[in-house]
Amino acid sequence: MIHYKTKEEIELIRQSAQLVSATLAEVARQLKPGMSTLQVDAIAETFIRDHGAVPSFKNYKGFPATCCISVNEAIVHGIPDQYIIKEGDLVSVDVGVYSNGFHGDSAYTFAVGEVPAHVQKLIAATKTALLKGVEKAVVGNRIGDIAYAIQEYVEKERGYGVVRELVGHGLGRNLHEDPQVPNYGRRGSGAVLKEGLVIAIEPMVNLGTREVEYLEDNWTVVTRDRKVSVHFEHNVAVAKGKPDILSTFEPIEAAERENPNLTAAL
Repeated sequence: MIHYKTKEEIELIRQSAQLVSATLAEVARQLKPGMSTLQVDAIAETFIRDHGAVPSFKNYKGFPATCCISVNEAIVHGIPDQYIIKEGDLVSVDVGVYSNGFHGDSAYTFAVGEVPAHVQKLIAATKTALLKGVEKAVVGNRIGDIAYAIQEYVEKERGYGVVRELVGHGLGRNLHEDPQVPNYGRRGSGAVLKEGLVIAIEPMVNLGTREVEYLEDNWTVVTRDRKVSVHFEHNVAVAKGKPDILSTFEPIEAAERENPNLTAAL
């Protein structure tokens, strides 16, 4: 069942989504080689709790941490541990917060140190794919229009692989709500987008093929060919004429540019 939100509820989701963005910006300010992914997780959890909110992911279906931190060939749902981040790593940080009765949920992929140009291009293409999907989140379109826009750009125009097994979702009082929002599909298919629908759009794009594997921890999803993957996510309220993006990358990108240990996408 799809739960449509009032304007007041959308504003509360916006507050949670903006706190997620601020949390990712704090990670961007501190991220550097030599840190463990557990240390990154602690930065995020401290920031969220200091702002009066609760991490959405911690203990969600048994997940043990505040963030999903996925490095290099890990696509999503990586569990923070003692892994030491090194020069050239791609670090995807996916985080949620619960505040004022509503969740926010966003993700950003960071390039630590110097990374090859073709990897920077993958990062830039994934962020562009997200925005192409977001553009379709307007009243009267369908879920398939979002999915098609992402897949067409990623696979046809750029030649990368779009993950099929993991999708975006509705967002609100629950972290995951209907409808599912895949990153591949046919135009004109799926649920009609109506005002008041809030969704998380989150393309996961592989440098190589789209095939994935699940690790023995039953959480981490990796590329089957072990090539790198990139993940970005926005929270969007469907509106007439123009989507209302509730999360923001602006403070994250600003912190990324100011951190000499990070490389911004081309």
